[in-house]
Amino acid sequence: GDIVLLAKPVTLTEGDRVTLTTDVPVATDGTSKPEKLLYAVSLPPVHGQIEHINYPGVPISSYSQLDGMAQKVSGVGDNSHGAGKESLR
Repeated sequence: GDIVLLAKPVTLTEGDRVTLTTDVPVATDGTSKPEKLLYAVSLPPVHGQIEHINYPGVPISSYSQLDGMAQKVSGVGDNSHGAGKESLR
């Protein structure tokens, strides 16, 4: 089926960390199997990173919606370079 992705903006400053739950972002594909959905970070944040909470400091390029449901993924901000607003894809 069609994939629908809903996302809310998150604001981070240097050293801030936010847990990426199924509130930010959440996707559905009509199969009622959200644990099978995989998020691929094709354009990571320039000033920060996405990481698994069990491996802080190690950037990841993908994670499952199940990881988000279990609150195992975080975004870490590094605005030490004077970054303005940015987004990831």
